[in-house]
Amino acid sequence: MSNRAVLRLQGPDVRPFLQGLLTQDVGLLTAHMPLYAGLLSPQGKALFGLFLFADGDDVLVDVEAGQLEALARRLAMFRLRRQVVIAPEPGLAVWQQWGAPSVHPADPRHALAGSRFLGGPGGEGVSMAEWHAHRLPLGLPEADEIGSDELLWLETNGRELNGVSFTKGCYTGQENTARMHHRDRLRKRLLAVRVPGGVDGQILCDGKPAAELRGARHGGLQMALVRMEYADGPLEIAGVAVELLKPEWLPAD
Repeated sequence: MSNRAVLRLQGPDVRPFLQGLLTQDVGLLTAHMPLYAGLLSPQGKALFGLFLFADGDDVLVDVEAGQLEALARRLAMFRLRRQVVIAPEPGLAVWQQWGAPSVHPADPRHALAGSRFLGGPGGEGVSMAEWHAHRLPLGLPEADEIGSDELLWLETNGRELNGVSFTKGCYTGQENTARMHHRDRLRKRLLAVRVPGGVDGQILCDGKPAAELRGARHGGLQMALVRMEYADGPLEIAGVAVELLKPEWLPAD
C-alpha cells in the first residue's frame, strides 16, 4: 500500500490515551485483531481514518502517507503529561491481501476486503489500480475521498465498516456521532459510482443535485457523497447515465 505509512506509539499510557481520542474501543485491540477507527473533530467530522495494530504494548497506526506528520502533530497536542512517545516507523509497510486464504489478520472493515497487515517494504504485489478496483465496489473509502474536517464519520460509513463503538466511553466527536446514530437516518453517504468516459461534474437526479464526486477516479470508478433520497433514482452527469454501486452492507432503508 504505497499510499500508507506507519506511526509507532509507545509508553505506558498509550492505550488509555488513544481510548479517549478514537471512535473504536482500543480495549479490543490484540495482535490478531486490528481495528479501524476515526480521529474526529469535536463536531464529529473525520480528520483521519486509521488502522491500529498491536505490537506488544506498542500500538502501530496505519495512516495515509501524506497525513503522517499532521497526525503526529495532532496526537502530540493531546498528549499533555501522558507517557506516550510518537514516532514514524519507516521500517514497516502496509500490505493488503485478498482473493485467497491468508494467515494474516482480517481487514476489520469487511470480510471481502481480505487481510490487512504490516510487514517489511519491498517484494512483489499487485498494482494499486487493482486494489482500487477491488475496494471501491465494497464502499471502502480512502483519505482523499474522506477529506479532512469535511464529512461526518458516519457519512464515511464508519458505522457499517466497524469503525465506531457505541458502548465505549467518551471520545472526541462522540456527542454528534452518537446523536446521528440514535436519532436520525443518514442523509448522505460515501458510495462508489461508475462514470463513463471522461465525464465530470455534478451528479443529478431528475435535474436535482444528487451526489458530489470525491477523490480521484480509478478507471471508471470514483467515490461520491450521495444524497440517499436519490439513491434509487436515475443518476446522470451532463445527460450521461451514472451507475451507483450499492455494497451488500448498505441498509435497505
